[in-house]
Parts: sequence; C-alpha cells; structure tokens
Amino acid sequence: MAETMEKGTISINTENIFPIIKKFLYSDHEIFLRELVSNAVDATQKLKKLASMGEFNGELGDLKIEVSFDKAKKTITVSDHGLGMTGEEIKKYINQIAFSGATEFVEKFKDKGDAKDIIGKFGLGFYSAFMVSDRVVIHSRSYKVGAEEGARWECDGSTEFELTTLSKEQRGTDVILHINDEGEEFLDEFRLKGILEKYCKFLPVEIKFGTKEERVEDGVDKDGKPAYKSITKDNIINNPSPLWTKSPKELTDEDYLKFYKELYPFAEAPLFWIHLNVDYPFNLTGILYFPKVKNDFEMNKNKIQLYSRQVFITDEVKDVVPDFLMLLHGVLDSPDIPLNVSRSYLQSDSNVKKISQHISKKVADKLHDMFKKDRADFEKKWDDINIFVKYGMISDEKFYDRAKDYVLLKNTQKKSYTLDEYRTYIKDLQTDKEGAVIYLYTSDANKQHSFIETANQKAYDVLILDGVLDSHFINTMEQKLEKAQFRRVDSDTIDKLIVKDEKVESVLSQEDQDKLKSIFEKAINNASMTVGIDSLAPDHLPVTVTMSEWARRMKDMAKTGGGGGMYSFMGAMPDQYSVSVNSNHKMAQRVIGAETEEQQIKLAKQVYDLALLSQGMLTGADLTNFIKRSVDLVS
Repeated sequence: MAETMEKGTISINTENIFPIIKKFLYSDHEIFLRELVSNAVDATQKLKKLASMGEFNGELGDLKIEVSFDKAKKTITVSDHGLGMTGEEIKKYINQIAFSGATEFVEKFKDKGDAKDIIGKFGLGFYSAFMVSDRVVIHSRSYKVGAEEGARWECDGSTEFELTTLSKEQRGTDVILHINDEGEEFLDEFRLKGILEKYCKFLPVEIKFGTKEERVEDGVDKDGKPAYKSITKDNIINNPSPLWTKSPKELTDEDYLKFYKELYPFAEAPLFWIHLNVDYPFNLTGILYFPKVKNDFEMNKNKIQLYSRQVFITDEVKDVVPDFLMLLHGVLDSPDIPLNVSRSYLQSDSNVKKISQHISKKVADKLHDMFKKDRADFEKKWDDINIFVKYGMISDEKFYDRAKDYVLLKNTQKKSYTLDEYRTYIKDLQTDKEGAVIYLYTSDANKQHSFIETANQKAYDVLILDGVLDSHFINTMEQKLEKAQFRRVDSDTIDKLIVKDEKVESVLSQEDQDKLKSIFEKAINNASMTVGIDSLAPDHLPVTVTMSEWARRMKDMAKTGGGGGMYSFMGAMPDQYSVSVNSNHKMAQRVIGAETEEQQIKLAKQVYDLALLSQGMLTGADLTNFIKRSVDLVS
C-alpha cells in the first residue's frame, strides 16, 4: 500500500494558470496527446543517449511507447520505458511548471556528443493534459541505481498536488488522464488513432496503439498449398525513420515515390523532388515534391507539413516557405523554427527568413541543374512547372535572377526558347522603328487563330502565354527586359502591333473613307465600339475587332488578383473595343457601291458580325439575326 510522502502546492505565479491553459494556451484540445507522447519520446531518447555515452549500463529492453484508453473507467494512459522520475524529480519537473528538463539535460551533456534529438519540454506541455481531464495521475520509476521505489503524483487541476511512494516493477512513466465530460470525445479508438497519425506519424520511437491481426504462412495444407494462421501483433502507428532523416545517397527514386504515397495516398505521382539537409547556419531537413499543377492555378495549399524533430507542428507554413512555393508538397523538419508555447503557430524571426531564402535558392538550383543536364526532359515538364517559376520570378527578385537563364517561352509551333534565345530569334523582324523588340503572344490560340495566321503570314512569331499568371509575368518581363514590349496578337491589327516606316496607301479617296466610316457606325450603333478606317493589305481581314493591349491587360490583372487601384477600376469598367475597317479589302468597295443605304448597312453589319463571330463574341439574338441575314444574302 502506498505511503503518503508529501502534499503541497504547485509552484506557479498565479492560481489562474489552469484556466489559462485550458482556454487560451492551446487552441485545439487534441494537442494534449501530441504533448504527452512527445514527452514520452523525449524521456526515451534521453535514456538511449545516456546509454550511448556510458552513463546508463542497464538493459534498455523494449522502448516502445504505448497509448491506451479505457472507456468504462474514462481514462487515457500514455506509458514509456524511458528515464522515469524519482519523487524529487517529479517535484522539480512537474511542479515547477516553467522549468525545462530538456534544457537542463542538453546543458549537462552538451560537450559529450550530439544532444539535439531532445524533443521538448516536460513542463507546460504536460499541463495540456488538464484541458481534457478532471484528474491526472503519474506513476514513475527512475532508471537510476537505488531508485527501486516508484513515485505516484496526483493533481485535480487545482494548485494542490499529492505525492506518494509506489511499487512499480518497470522503469519509466505512465501518465493516466481521468477524462472530464467535455473530453469524452477522446475516449474513442478512431479519434485517438486519427490524432496519433496526425501528430506522431514520424516520431523517432515506436508508438503502440492497440493490437492488430495479421495472416502469416504456417507450413502447407494437405494439398501441399501454403497454409496460413492469424497472429496478434502490436499495432505500431508511426514510422520512426522517415525518409527525410536518411542520407539522399542511400535512397532510390522508388523510395521517394513510395514515401510520397505514404504522405498523399490519393495523389498523382510527383514530377520530381528536392531533398534538403542543412546544418549551418540553421538546422533544416525535409523533402519537397513538385506536384502536377493544373493551369487554372488551384491554390491547394497546406500540403507541406512542418515538423520539429519529427513531431508534427502544423501545415500552415506560409512564413517558412516562400509564397510561390506554397503549392509544393512534402515535409520540412527544423528545431530552429521558433514556435509559441503551444507549438502550433510560427513566430517570425531571422531564422525563419533565412530558411525561406534557403528553400528558394535550393529550388532555383535544382531547376537549373535539371535544365543543364537534360533540356529535352525539362521542356517536357515545363507545362507543369512553369507556374512555380513564373510566380517566383514575379514575386522574388533573387529567384528572378536565378531563373532568368532557364525560364522558357513556347511559341505556337510548340518550340521552346530561353529569353536570350527568343530575343535573338525575333529581333530582326519584330523590332519597331523605336528599336523596341515586340513580343507577340496569344492567350487563347483557338479563339485568336485568325490573328495568329495573319502574323505568321508576315513571318512573325507568336508566343503562347495562356496561363493564369501570364498577365503578371508579362508585366514583369517588360520591366526587366531591355527595350521589350509584349502585345497580344489580337490587341490591334498586325500592321499596328509592329509599326514600321513603310505604310500601305488606301485605294479609297478620303471622301469614300469618311463615307465608309459613317456606314459602319450606323450598322454597329454601339458606344463601346470605336470605328476606324485603316489602309491594310488587300488580303487582310475586312473588319477586325480588338481591345487595346493596355485596357485588356488591366482587366486580366484585376481578374487574377492584380491588386487595388487602377487594376480594380479597370476591372469594373465596361469593355471598350476598336473596330478596324480595311479600306483596301474588296468588301469595303462593295459596301460603298451598294445601291441603297439599307443595303450598305446590311453588308457592313454582316462583315462586322463575321469579325465578332471569329472571336466568339457573337451570341444570343445577334447570332440568330446573323444566321438569318446570311441565309438572305446567299439566297
């Protein structure tokens, strides 16, 4: 029978600490299990460390940590076979809340090898147990020689505790939670299993949660076929040696792909990955995977998991990972990322910024290596990775400087060029009289097909820039590239997009040009359409409907989060178009030559509607009327 050793008051600054812990210190009550299991791992790792340094010569034995629950008794128990504690140590480490056993341990053994694998603090983390418990009991027996008697500590969430002796056969600690009414949701196998898999999936000590049945071969049956039997095994819920803790040299592509499936069971295989392993000026390990990203830029973030010495912390990593890499998948593990007391939220400091910059550099270097080693394979992957590269170049000056040598521009012939290669390719033909190189592009090759054809007829090249970020990317390129202007191929007639000194003369007199303009204005009768008469090549389209590059780009920027101010203002403005009537096309002469004004307007309306139809802008009643008019004209 236990003998009462001591009763006392826990050493804290205020008697209000427990309500603070319960309501404010931890935002999510399920964190209690992470903290208790982390403490158990901590105690186990410490014992292993002492054994490796010759400070403990006993048998280590089975070091598994066990989590169990009893629904009838309303208890959850976390047991380990680590260091254990004497009564005096319980008073020191448990009663003095702010004291960190891990800090003292590292300090004591800092010159005896690597003590960095100490997870956490047996202090405030332990007290998270009171978020879900009416009463917490500790049974513990120290590893120390002469400490054969165990200790029992009990507290009901007030500042009073009871400490007694205890007969305990095995070294280690059992933390027994007597669950309160609000915490009954945790007395459930699937709930506990889910929490353990979320926070403890990669802890460095095996964690047992119940048992499982497994079929194993047991000789052969009477027909000579393999016979099987069922055996009961410990259900180990974690992988103590995850891939990021190993050296890249000992891993194969298959290992990385298998680990990706472990992290994201239903995801498509990644394109490639980066294994991080830094020990100076900060500690950082991890694996980042490049997934296939759809062109509609689905911002499916929270796919990178942050760990601290294999303890899951959060998947909110926006301060650690540069914003343009938030679409990556994988894990990061760093003990040097500062966390608040609940270990759930990052705190910004210089280390976080350095880690973010390092990750950005590693990604840039990896992409550069891929480009240099196998350009053909890099070009195949470009459709999937260009969104990362362009986003990085838009948002990160240093990344731009690294990526400008391997960012690719793809044209309508599906050929890819670097920035320098493409400038050399187009500069002779696509330089205007001001000396600016004009980069023609399409954002929708099908919709803008006729404009692309016209450009190609003049031997001009057209880029495909149809991604959701490309309007922002174009703006960045115009700022960075010397004497460069980007023009969407349908933002004006091709003759105006690349202005040369030569000019085509009109076959119509000025009087006929004015008359032609008047006819089209009457036929269109739309304030958002500004009619102009242009002298273009006879084989150019009779009518072209365009929106200015500037106005359309402002609208595109507004749609993709270009910010406030001018972008938002332009996004809210009604669309304004230019209607270019080719005075040298035979249709212009036919319109002027029609016998009546009604026929003139009818013909003008027809060719105007054709221009709209070519761009998918003719809909509803206008489309119906166009079809009827076409039938009449043919008849």
